Amino acid sequence: MAPRLLLHTRTTGYRHDSIPDAVAAVREFTDFDVDATEDPAALEEPLDGYAAVVFLSTSGEILTPAGRARLAAHVEAGGGFAGVHAAACTEYDWPYYGELLGARFDRHPEYQPGRALVEDHDHPATRPLPAAWDFADEWYDFRDNPRGRVRVLLRADESSYDGGAMGDDHPLAWCRRQGAGRVFYTALGHAREAYRDPAFLAHLHGGLAWAARLGQ
Repeated sequence: MAPRLLLHTRTTGYRHDSIPDAVAAVREFTDFDVDATEDPAALEEPLDGYAAVVFLSTSGEILTPAGRARLAAHVEAGGGFAGVHAAACTEYDWPYYGELLGARFDRHPEYQPGRALVEDHDHPATRPLPAAWDFADEWYDFRDNPRGRVRVLLRADESSYDGGAMGDDHPLAWCRRQGAGRVFYTALGHAREAYRDPAFLAHLHGGLAWAARLGQ
């Protein structure tokens, strides 16, 4: 059986118009079975049937207390978690979530072309990418630098776009362990066009595959 993903896209803050395109793109990953929902009650049910829970451009406070407890228990017991783009703008009132994800969103400059630099090519999310990857996105800044708490996979080259505020060390995608579980996050994925971009889709698929232990 293919590993099953719970793809959660609830928003109580800013809502990205790319969400339908993103859901459709993940459904096209034929090596996963995907349940997509915006119902917080879905996170209140047992999650052990899912290889990974994915927060895809979620925003604001989206979970009930029971949902928070279920998600934490799922990851601590070995389940996967992946966050895409505005997942870093989610659950600001839950300290555990900030630890789980690795960093919280601070600000971003305007959407524009830029360059991401691969730091670690020995990961499914970065193996398909060139060492210097030209892309267009919002180039998120974070409240603090997660390096040292996470395994950095990509960083932003702030010299390639306007308005970056983190400097030369600007992590953009990373992975980490939480309890027995695996966590992957990418700050990319703002625009609808991203979910038709082969390089971005390869990056996203690799991150989800790692979090879900696909093939392991």
